[in-house]
Amino acid sequence: MIQIAIANQKGGVGKTTTAINLATALAAIGWKVLLADLDPQGNASTGLGVPQSARAHSSYDVLMGETTIADSVIATRVPRLDLLPATVDLSGAEIELVTMDNRTHRLTRAFAAVLPGRWDICLIDCPPSLGLLTVNALVAAQQLLIPLQCEFFALEGLSQLLQTVERLRLAFNPSLAILGVALTMYDRRNNLSQAVAEDVRACLGVAVFETVIPRNVRLSEAPSHGLPALIYDLKCPGSEAYVRLAREVIGRLNRGTAEAA
Repeated sequence: MIQIAIANQKGGVGKTTTAINLATALAAIGWKVLLADLDPQGNASTGLGVPQSARAHSSYDVLMGETTIADSVIATRVPRLDLLPATVDLSGAEIELVTMDNRTHRLTRAFAAVLPGRWDICLIDCPPSLGLLTVNALVAAQQLLIPLQCEFFALEGLSQLLQTVERLRLAFNPSLAILGVALTMYDRRNNLSQAVAEDVRACLGVAVFETVIPRNVRLSEAPSHGLPALIYDLKCPGSEAYVRLAREVIGRLNRGTAEAA
């Protein structure tokens, strides 16, 4: 199973929107997808229409070793897309994990218990911080996808995240690779969005996906209906952009597999 962490320590950059819609697009082409919600806010769970009352077990229980991923997942309304939901209990996980053995590898251990072939890919929606929940995701993942909002402070936050990734590579997960940077909330009417996009591409080159996710009201509306934007309105610019991003992700994963072989 391919494990991709979707992370950025800055909030409001489109992590959860990217996780939900990328997972939906991959499921739509036939992949068996697991979306792991590791954010205490549980927005990915809510955005897929899973109410709190339906979350009998959660990613918190998995991290605490009280249950397995297989016993905690919920089938969503999207065919072939399963969810490991989050609950508010995750808010205390950062403190509880500090005193635990192998506190940085709890998620890695949980993934190791998943039967081969159950899912083709897992997307991990991380919280907007670089605490132990995000560290667990980055240690467990083979790839990192970074959503980056087209705004002034984007590059500064990205630099901090990349430094953290490098430290984690050296200490825990030397195989962690950056799958790509996805530019989000792009406003073509705003010169600043264009300037930031150009700066990011100048700094990171081919690491930046060609697809840019625009600001789009339908992307914002979809979670209130408990639906991915790709189901809520497939033809809106935001949905079409995520379909293109999914194609790029698949292309990079296939290229990485071929190079490894």
